[in-house]
Amino acid sequence: MAGLPLKVGLTGGIACGKTTVSQLFAQLGVPIIDADTIAHALVAPGQPILEVISQTFGADIILPNGQLNRTQLRQRVFADAKQRQSLEAIVHPRVFQVMQQQVVQLVGVPYCVLSIPLLLETRQLDLVERILVVDCPLEVQRQRLLEHRGLSAEEIESIISAQVSREVRLAIANDVIYNESSIDDLRQQIGKLHQQYLNQQPCSCQ
Repeated sequence: MAGLPLKVGLTGGIACGKTTVSQLFAQLGVPIIDADTIAHALVAPGQPILEVISQTFGADIILPNGQLNRTQLRQRVFADAKQRQSLEAIVHPRVFQVMQQQVVQLVGVPYCVLSIPLLLETRQLDLVERILVVDCPLEVQRQRLLEHRGLSAEEIESIISAQVSREVRLAIANDVIYNESSIDDLRQQIGKLHQQYLNQQPCSCQ
């Protein structure tokens, strides 16, 4: 469909800094369509997907206030690949449907950023026209998870091992942001990409 913005898929390993990068693009006026934000909304109390999750994983996965017990669910799915696949089969198709709907609503916008942490794992490359990877060394990822999210070493390794490797992400990337320095360095890298994306035409066949 002609007239749609260039779709930049933002991805990267856990704790590489995708949220910060999204915020910096947003400060430049770039529309951000965030898979995690959509997924959170889809599992809010009263939403049909939450009921499906409850039926699949058991009523104890719902807290007394009706909210999803994210900690318990995370621990369960990262400990069991089959359960993780079951959850993804419930949530991901609807998330990607909503993302596509939001892209279509963008009018007169040169480009947008689709933040999809599991872009490669879910094989949703057709959703985007460029792949932007936020990268940092594995030891930096582990340190950030330990310091800022309070995860155990076992949880950290389970999450990292469930994602594609750093090498695979970098091999498929069209663009890379290296996030192991300062916020000013990030802004500089994003500013250069911003100008590049403004000058790049989206595919008219999308």
